[in-house]
Amino acid sequence: MSKVWFVTGSSRGLGRKFVEAALSRGDRVAATARTTDGFADLVAAYGDAILPLPMDVTDRPAVFEAVRRTHERFGRLDVVVNNAGYAQIGAVEELTEQDLRDQLETNLFGAVWVVQAALPYLREQGSGHIVQLSSAAGLIASPLGGAYGASKWALEAVNESLAQEVAGFGIKVTIIEPAGFATRDGKNPDPLNNGHMSAAKDAYLPLRQRISAMVDKQPSGDPAAAAATLLKIVDSDNPPLRVLFGQGFYPMIQQAYADRLQNWADTQDLSIQAQGNQNSIA
Repeated sequence: MSKVWFVTGSSRGLGRKFVEAALSRGDRVAATARTTDGFADLVAAYGDAILPLPMDVTDRPAVFEAVRRTHERFGRLDVVVNNAGYAQIGAVEELTEQDLRDQLETNLFGAVWVVQAALPYLREQGSGHIVQLSSAAGLIASPLGGAYGASKWALEAVNESLAQEVAGFGIKVTIIEPAGFATRDGKNPDPLNNGHMSAAKDAYLPLRQRISAMVDKQPSGDPAAAAATLLKIVDSDNPPLRVLFGQGFYPMIQQAYADRLQNWADTQDLSIQAQGNQNSIA
């Protein structure tokens, strides 16, 4: 059976490829973005199988209305892909209150609004699959990534809880943690200059330049291959809770988790002291 998809942030990059892959195999898709001008070619090619919807994930009423219109149009929801988001790059000291709030409003709250809007329909039909685009930054922290990492670490926790809450309703949850993907045309001369930083400080310029040079040298994954892999995941009877898209960060993640376990082992004496004397309970 064909599936009905609801995809956020689908005007370009991974989201666009997810939409194209679903449509190309006969599925139906509600493709959301802040503007829908870029979907004209898909409408011409696939007609009523695609429903372009203008939507900003930070607008909660608009999210609920878009999900309602999708269900009204197609009669069900099978795959909900939370893809919308951006990376706020900057040192913690550089972040303004608005920088941090904007990052969380889009990456965290926007994803939660989509889940809350979709769940009543998924529960009623007793099935569905929620796919959350997280990041390798949701597993390991890095300099200049405090705000972005905070949003993705929070998404990891929210969706792990969600998976346990909705399993009894027949609903599946998968968290995808991509490494770097070629989501923009051309070479970005400064991959850390994303236009979002309000008040960059000169003190962090050397660090920014070093990390920028490292990021720019990393090989990029193919969004079309990621989309083909996502099709396999949503078709699986037993999909994973988490899956890395790309191998580039796997050694770093292994080391980071090993270091955490070792840190807790090395500080067991402090853990015991902090607990204080406990009276034994018979």
